Amino acid sequence: MIGPAPAGEQLCGAIGEPEMMEPALEGTGKEGKKASSRKRTLAEPPAKGLLQPVKLSRAELYKEPTNEELNHLRETEILFHSSLLRLQVEELLKEVRLSEKKKDRIDAFLREVNQRVVRVPSVPETELTDQAWLPAGVRVPLHQVPYAVKGCFRFLPPAQVTVVGSYLLGTCIRPDINVDVALTMPREILQDKDGLNQRYFRKRALYLAHLAHHLAQDPLFGSVCFSYTNGCHLKPSLLLRPRGKDERLVTVRLHPCPPPDFFRPCRLLPTKNNVRSAWYRGQSPAGDGSPEPPTPHYNTWVLQDTALESHLQLLSTMLGSAQGLKDGVALLKVWLRQRELDKGQGGFTGFLVSMLVVFLVSTHKIHTTMSGYQVLRSVLQFLATTDLTVNGISLCLSSDPSLPALADFHQAFSVVFLDSSGRLNLCADVTASTYHQVQYEARLSMTLLDSRADDGFQLLLMTPKPMIRAFDHVLHLHPLSRLQAACHRLKLWPELQDNGGDYVSAALGPLTTLLEQGLGTRLKLLAHSRPPVPEWGISQDPPKHKDSGSLTLGLLLRPEGLTSVLELGPEADQPEAAKFRQFWGFRSELRRFQDGAIREAVVWEAASMSQKRLIPHQVVTHLLALHTDIPETCVHYVGGPLDALIQGLKQASSTKGRMVMSRGGELVMVPNVEAILEDFAVLGEGLVQTVEARSERWTV
Repeated sequence: MIGPAPAGEQLCGAIGEPEMMEPALEGTGKEGKKASSRKRTLAEPPAKGLLQPVKLSRAELYKEPTNEELNHLRETEILFHSSLLRLQVEELLKEVRLSEKKKDRIDAFLREVNQRVVRVPSVPETELTDQAWLPAGVRVPLHQVPYAVKGCFRFLPPAQVTVVGSYLLGTCIRPDINVDVALTMPREILQDKDGLNQRYFRKRALYLAHLAHHLAQDPLFGSVCFSYTNGCHLKPSLLLRPRGKDERLVTVRLHPCPPPDFFRPCRLLPTKNNVRSAWYRGQSPAGDGSPEPPTPHYNTWVLQDTALESHLQLLSTMLGSAQGLKDGVALLKVWLRQRELDKGQGGFTGFLVSMLVVFLVSTHKIHTTMSGYQVLRSVLQFLATTDLTVNGISLCLSSDPSLPALADFHQAFSVVFLDSSGRLNLCADVTASTYHQVQYEARLSMTLLDSRADDGFQLLLMTPKPMIRAFDHVLHLHPLSRLQAACHRLKLWPELQDNGGDYVSAALGPLTTLLEQGLGTRLKLLAHSRPPVPEWGISQDPPKHKDSGSLTLGLLLRPEGLTSVLELGPEADQPEAAKFRQFWGFRSELRRFQDGAIREAVVWEAASMSQKRLIPHQVVTHLLALHTDIPETCVHYVGGPLDALIQGLKQASSTKGRMVMSRGGELVMVPNVEAILEDFAVLGEGLVQTVEARSERWTV
């Protein structure tokens, strides 16, 4: 801050006048003063738009700070640890927010979309299996297996077009702006039993196909294609992008949905069945009276479409006027995106963290007056200390005895977070492995924030952390078609029926449980990643499950016990010995130990330390081949990439790392310092080439 002028000196010009700088070599004495004053009098006013120095009086320079300024300084000291962190957070929020100019252009595009959607012509009623009315240039964005299904379909324009999601709430973040639009299908299209045997999803897909054919012919749209909603292959959506310079401005996603009160909620509880085994397997119904297996995921996907507007109303009520809550949601979305936790099916999405903020507000753990940074810390603290795989949470305040209990949801789902209706699990697609990864990252982030490190902001919100950086060992299962055989081997018929034939989702839970049991104390965290299914054109068939690339598993290992070559089992006369032999197969054998005990045990082949560090590779390949029929050739394991480099340096050092010198008439072996330094230089170059060690800034 500029202080007052010293005594005896006067400020040049009054407040608001331009400050004139006199040339150093201008005339001297009275003539110089007259010339300078004449030049100052004749000087032209400054050009408009140029910032001029602000001159403050002595009272203004030293006036006491206001209450608002004191609160700002106190909040910075207590909450942000430093003014730099506060500035960084504020600048990040400016970067990811959507500007008002772009909002106006997006709003104009949405109005055009609305006008065109409601003008799509109707189609007369036909059987669901009679799809001859579809034009040749469009395909149904759904795998219709089995094809035979009861019901009728006709197209009518949507009864209501509603913008839902983060765009209206002001919590969407750049660079990818997606606007979700719900198209409420008229009741005349739907029938009472459409919740059975994928009838509703077939009608939903046909509705989108007819829309796609007509909208693709409109010159307003530069791109019209299909995509899966959160990776769910039973719920495609139609993506619309504008033509011309605004092609990358926004992506509008159309989601057909039923009227909110069309389906009876009691039919969609997690204990109910809505996919009949006889229809799905193509067999005659069993006459032994055995109950149908429940279809909790299928029921949840139907319920999600009925709750789009109610979720928007809840979020709007809680976040509407609280800018701090909106900023916190935006920061949490950045945090998830940098760690790739929100990608693919079963990801921990921005919608989930928004609903989590609503839950913490309703339980008074977050206040609406909090800043975005406070909201970020509160949510991370909650995630780090709360295990939703054990103790679920609910937004429902009703005491209706007809509502299912949390225990019913825990039996059907790995992670439980109920919405305000008490019937819909928001985390139905989130696996236990994904949630544990979110918990682990939240704990690391809280430790980083509490450490007050200078680069904490950079590491927390600006540094990408893909799976290859976050885990010690990474393995890829490819091709994914091998998981179909794994489902047959593990007899996962109910899971396939519930997931509509998605054998990757059906096998994922049992697969991770198998590896966690086999790796035991060696394993600290196991996570999985499924790449998002790419978009496809309206004239193409939807991608198959095997076309999703590969399933990636990350292993975070504990140093304790990692290099142990022995898996010690129970004693031979114990009842657990049979289970141990069944789990490890031919690897299990009886061994006598020094204490005289005879136990089941598994011994892994590992001579050197580098081979011992790769024992998890042997465990994984053995268990997958034994229990899931996935051969070793389909497991692409990445672990210990530096072992070969280090081993080569050791061999080189043994020959040139020492030299013979004469000391006192005797020949002695001494280290060759130059050769050792050369080895270190080669090792450093190899480390840089082998491990991606640079920190990339997240571009917006």
